[in-house]
Amino acid sequence: MVGIELRQQLKLQQQLIMTPQLQQAIKLLQLSRIELIDMVHAELEENPALEARADYAESRDSTAPPTLSADADEPATKATSEPSDPDVVSATREIDWDKYLENYANQPSDYAPQWQGGDDARAIGETQSAESTLTDHLRWQLQMTTLTDAEQRFLDMVIGNLDSDGYFKEPPIEELARKAGLETDEAEEALKVLQNFDPVGVASRNLRECLLCQVDALELDIDVRDVVDRHLPNLEKRNYQAIARDLEIELEDVYEVARIISHLEPKPARNFIVENNYITPDIEVQKVGDRYFVVPNDDGMPRLRISKFFKTALKEGPEAREYIQNKLRSAQWLIRSIEQRRRTIVKVTECIVEKQQDFFEKGVNYLKPMILRDVAEAVELSESTVSRVTTNKYVQTPRGIFELKYFFNSPIRRESDADIASESVKNKIKEYIDDEDPKQPYSDQRLVEMLHEKGIIIARRTVAKYREAMGILSSTKRKKFF
Repeated sequence: MVGIELRQQLKLQQQLIMTPQLQQAIKLLQLSRIELIDMVHAELEENPALEARADYAESRDSTAPPTLSADADEPATKATSEPSDPDVVSATREIDWDKYLENYANQPSDYAPQWQGGDDARAIGETQSAESTLTDHLRWQLQMTTLTDAEQRFLDMVIGNLDSDGYFKEPPIEELARKAGLETDEAEEALKVLQNFDPVGVASRNLRECLLCQVDALELDIDVRDVVDRHLPNLEKRNYQAIARDLEIELEDVYEVARIISHLEPKPARNFIVENNYITPDIEVQKVGDRYFVVPNDDGMPRLRISKFFKTALKEGPEAREYIQNKLRSAQWLIRSIEQRRRTIVKVTECIVEKQQDFFEKGVNYLKPMILRDVAEAVELSESTVSRVTTNKYVQTPRGIFELKYFFNSPIRRESDADIASESVKNKIKEYIDDEDPKQPYSDQRLVEMLHEKGIIIARRTVAKYREAMGILSSTKRKKFF
């Protein structure tokens, strides 16, 4: 018979605890710049201890609590974790906030970039905006019509549901017709009115309908309409003989019809912006002389500080003091986390610039193979942290704006030289295709052979994958017959 007994046992072990502050640091690190600005504005509204000043720069101070580690995967130290011992907690809550607030506003900025752009700083003109969106353009035309209120409501909903190419693919027309109080056939007639707005073919539900609208508006030849109506798949495959046999016309006439159709617009929204999506760089790389400098882009980012009002509010009583101290602590952790995020992005970008010096000097063909581990080891962070830092973060360089992840490329083997970055191979493929004879485009196998002549060993399926990733058609679809 086995005896059962209760026993108490002490056990000492180390454990990583995800404190609220650590979770906040991880969250801030992976936010894009726009998301971070939105989050800061939300915190400014919710936490009365925070305020924004344009001339303020947060800095590190010996009297402030330790900086929160941005590396979420490293073991948490006592400096980065919320103390669990009651005596330590009590001591933390007894921080001399009066002295802290008095010194806080007088702190100089601890972060001063090595170089600040003057005349070479980013120009306002580099941020472009559209004068009129497609939605505005269509709604302006809708106001000029004599349609009924129900028909205008229906078309307004259609305009609001156009995709980035100007097509109306969802929701079903029956659903919007019901919401607008129309019958389906009435909605179809109203949609035809919209499809004849400028640009013609907008709000079409497929390519055939879009091109037919343009053919009818331009009053093109019947053969052109027949090809669009019945032979778009053959046109796409360059199967001109099948079109000629079915329509009983000469092959040369098919070539002429195809040439006319090639001048129609398959994407009505091409010259408009459906949504204003901007990319604002988180960081800039500027060249001064022979050196490159990494400078954080703080334009539009509220600079946070703790409100001076709370210096006097601390004297209101124990209950108010406890509430204020909690808000102060939360505000301070947020400021520290944002500063740590900025420093981490700068450190990672400096490492990338150092390793990719040839790219900045000579161009994409000199981009070196680089993986997350290379940077992680150099800056002493984990790979997951480097991944968070480089996701949805953009850098403005003398060669353009790039996502930080752009600089990470798998290596492609070369016969008699160092490995080459996959992005450089893509660029070479694009250069070959740009220079090819349109009537005799290079096949994927021919591209493999041309790369092999340069010492780059690559499989045909890899060339096809890179070509498709760049949005380049196969050789049969690139071939020009006229």
